[in-house]
Amino acid sequence: MTNEFISPDFRGAAYILQNDEVILEHTNGFRDYANELPNTVDTKFASASAGKVFVAVGILQLIEKGKLHFEDTIGELIKIDWKDIDRNITVEQLLNHTSGIPDYFDESVMDEYEELWVDFPNYKIRHNDDLLPLFIDKPMMYPKGSRFQYNNTGYVVLAMIIERVTGMEFDEYLKENVFEPCGMTGTGYYEMDKLPAKCANSYVRCNSAEDLRTNIFCVDAKGTGAGGAFITVKDIANFWKGLRDGKLLSKEMTANMLSKHSGDGGDPEEGYYGYGVWIIDGAGQIDIPYFQGCDPGVSFISEYNPNTNRITVLVSNYGDNVWAIARKIRQSA
Repeated sequence: MTNEFISPDFRGAAYILQNDEVILEHTNGFRDYANELPNTVDTKFASASAGKVFVAVGILQLIEKGKLHFEDTIGELIKIDWKDIDRNITVEQLLNHTSGIPDYFDESVMDEYEELWVDFPNYKIRHNDDLLPLFIDKPMMYPKGSRFQYNNTGYVVLAMIIERVTGMEFDEYLKENVFEPCGMTGTGYYEMDKLPAKCANSYVRCNSAEDLRTNIFCVDAKGTGAGGAFITVKDIANFWKGLRDGKLLSKEMTANMLSKHSGDGGDPEEGYYGYGVWIIDGAGQIDIPYFQGCDPGVSFISEYNPNTNRITVLVSNYGDNVWAIARKIRQSA
């Protein structure tokens, strides 16, 4: 199966389960290029925007506990001067990317996340509130609830809400309520200048395939609600199993999370969004949820196909094309 779907040039890790049995486990490339330390299935990889799914689960847990409601507004929950931002944006609109809140990294306009730090040092970003200066003075992108547009600020604000409601740092809340219940022992939000053992550097190509630099000046010093978790491929498989098996949410709330809530279906892969997950239309079968992430030097995708009970996890710390591999695997099911 490895030769069929994964080229010898792929660098990172691939992990596939079917009916909870491992049918593919593959690693290649180096987590430390200069010292030729290889990637393994236990390597902790950066996952960029993939972390939004964890924030969504955290919010849905608080809703199930009655500590939060879909219709609660940012003005009620976070007591700051929102300036020209609509204070009546709801939690649900943040979850499904229909809020219109100004996006500090608008992917429809900016090509590279690295562009953010030209005027604002990335080493200052270690908490969600540290991102406020990047969006608080901007106007609304569109009236709340009027359309879908993927939005990083929305999930930063959701993480801020977790912190206000629980009194905990959002990553500590996620560790206790999402990662630990699923046995995700290698997953966490680590500071780029204090990485623990077995973390992969992520590499950006400069002038040639051999001329590489790390992305340490390209991304936040520590992840936020918008993304930045370090994961292992086995941990992500455990996350899907925990979600599927009711360790994180009720059966009803899990079904709600994995349902289509926004998007127009115009793109076969990014046409619909649930809460924290993209939804591929099942075309007569059950819809397929997935989450993904992309930063300089980082590419990640993972999906759960309920029709085949297959979990696929693909990650590269060299920015290799995980999406093409995922597409091949999906079409083979």
